[in-house]
Amino acid sequence: MRSEQEFVARVYARLGQLQAAAEQSAESALAQVGTGRQARLERDVAVIEKGRLVAELNGVENGLVFGRIDLNHPDNLVEERDNFHIGRIGIRADDQERTPILIDWRADVARPFYLATSHVPMGLRRRRHITMQGHEVVALHDEILDLSDEERTGFEDPNGDAVLLAALNSARTGRMGDIVQTIQAEQDRIIRAPHQGVLVVEGGPGTGKTAVALHRAAYLLYAQRELLAKRAVLIVGPNPAFLGYIGEVLPSLGETGVLLATVGELFPGVKATGEDTQDAAEVKGRAAMAEVLASYVSDHQSVPDTVLEVDHEDHGMLLVDRAMAEEARTAAREMRLPHNLARPYFAFRIIDALTEQLVERIGADPFGGPNLLGPDDIAQLGKDVATSAAVHGAIADLWPELTPQRLVREFLADPVGYLPDADAESIRRSTGATSPWTSADIPLLDEAAELLGVDDSAERARQEAERQRRIEYAQGVLDLSFASRTYEFEDKEELYDDKADAAEVLSAHDIIDAERMAERQEEEDLRSAAERAAADRTWAFGHIIVDEAQELSAMAWRLLMRRSPTKSMTLVGDPAQTGDAAALGSWSSILAPYVGDRFEHVRLRVNYRTPSEVMDLAAAVLRSIHPGLEPPRSVRSTGVAPRFVPVSASELASRTGELVSEFLPDEGRLAVIAPRELHAELAAHLPEVTPGGEPDLTHRVVLLDARQSKGLEFDSVLVVEPGALHASDLYVALTRATQTLGVLHSAGLPDGLRAMS
Repeated sequence: MRSEQEFVARVYARLGQLQAAAEQSAESALAQVGTGRQARLERDVAVIEKGRLVAELNGVENGLVFGRIDLNHPDNLVEERDNFHIGRIGIRADDQERTPILIDWRADVARPFYLATSHVPMGLRRRRHITMQGHEVVALHDEILDLSDEERTGFEDPNGDAVLLAALNSARTGRMGDIVQTIQAEQDRIIRAPHQGVLVVEGGPGTGKTAVALHRAAYLLYAQRELLAKRAVLIVGPNPAFLGYIGEVLPSLGETGVLLATVGELFPGVKATGEDTQDAAEVKGRAAMAEVLASYVSDHQSVPDTVLEVDHEDHGMLLVDRAMAEEARTAAREMRLPHNLARPYFAFRIIDALTEQLVERIGADPFGGPNLLGPDDIAQLGKDVATSAAVHGAIADLWPELTPQRLVREFLADPVGYLPDADAESIRRSTGATSPWTSADIPLLDEAAELLGVDDSAERARQEAERQRRIEYAQGVLDLSFASRTYEFEDKEELYDDKADAAEVLSAHDIIDAERMAERQEEEDLRSAAERAAADRTWAFGHIIVDEAQELSAMAWRLLMRRSPTKSMTLVGDPAQTGDAAALGSWSSILAPYVGDRFEHVRLRVNYRTPSEVMDLAAAVLRSIHPGLEPPRSVRSTGVAPRFVPVSASELASRTGELVSEFLPDEGRLAVIAPRELHAELAAHLPEVTPGGEPDLTHRVVLLDARQSKGLEFDSVLVVEPGALHASDLYVALTRATQTLGVLHSAGLPDGLRAMS
């Protein structure tokens, strides 16, 4: 203990030096004063980079050192070391050799810490788990892996899972902790799996699949840092509360450059705050909605029934007939461009046709000869047509420029004719601009954006004009510099031995041209890759991790697959916990349209969270839904059976409040999981609980519906009115507890629970 404490003190001292150096470097960069834009840019870049380093170093301070491996044959190592300490990040000494002091848990040399067994020791003599509180070592747990070793130290723990069990039994905090100290062998293999292609990680409740996904993100950022630092990693979660719950895991592992988002946050400028009915979400999530929206866009490329009259400001009435419009529309569609990008081609055809019409009207020879107008006259008429507000109004009527928001709002206001009547009625809603978007709307907006495109020709022209202005300005500066140099050369020629020596004195125009000088004046984007990705709908992420992946609709998958052209993804979920009506079901159904059968599928089979007494109850519910599915095996037991409490309907809310005080642990958290329609009534009897909105998981008591509880865990759980929950939602609710479970019901129990009560 004394030896390890001394080592830990040295590591923290070195970490303190690194933190102080990073903070001083950031402050020094901030204090730099430059008069030019380039100097300010360099200062801002340095401040941001140093600030990120400070955040990363500060994030790993808690539990920095957690393990040590003692090697059996140190003479085979280049460093000739007989042990390595394992930690959250790698730390090196401030010496000439940059000697490693602490090994990053993601490094290859650390892998035996997670995989070695007495049967396959992987060159280890001993594995030591170091438990800390703050900067203090409070416990050591040793496992002797070389059973022939005669120099056992006396610290061996007869229970090799002591550290794991201690972590599982610890009180919850309302925030997910990392598992870096207790990663199990099956989890480690997934975390370090090659990142190419799609990896599906399936696991039942409590198998640690979310933690595995987050640690996999940290590992990939370590192993592929150069690539992923540029492209960023996206982690998609089921709801904002879940993202808040997992938000501290990656910073604790030294990684801060990751974008966490729900599907409802993946269309820049829009955040989903509304809610759909189950029927509406299911309809919006169907793959067929892509064709529906494409048809709806196509119907905005119209032609007049007979003739469209255009009252030109200077030349009177012009006529757009059906044949003219059809020819223009066909030509535009043949470009195979999105709607807004094809629109200029349609406009050019209409303008050309109207110009010909006007030329024929004005310049026609009454005696049948050639047109009387010359090229300049025709060009002027073309300009008159092209700049006419009336002409552009007619073009806008036939082929309007659209935004995704406008298109989807108009579609949802009147979807009749594009869907069966019942489906159309389920998704119909107000067109008001204040009507909130829902999560199921976001993939529709993304699809609309793909169909419409953005005609940025005007913006590109503006940027090019601004670029030319900067070049002209830079050239003026260089010309002044040259003139000044000429003056100084003539004025001070006597200071040099001859004119040749004077000519060798360099000035600005000798080393830079106007274009390069102008480029230096351009604004640099100082945002991180994750920040830029959040604002760019077309961003291609280096890797995407999706939690509760079984819940996503076909349209949501279309959105995500656009964000990952390389299909480098880790999908985490459990088909048995599927509750969304829009979900696709099997992994093959999800992935076949994008990668066929070219994906790797692995399963986690051990339940670390849920006690066996609770899991037996949940397993009965699972068998009633999916007789063929096998629940994960629990590794621990608390000896406390779930408690069933029957009450009358009138007593349900008050009795819930009473049981909260009984079930609430001295430390830790309790969740009341109930149907949404009961929340207002229950909240009146629960401390610090208000219904609606996103729950604060750091409170001692939280009120959730089953969908909100996905991926979360609590010390104790009270499930209220299980008979009102969908069977898969009930399975989710029952498996959130790490210690005790209570079931309150005024109505009858569902099949899976009745036999166990």
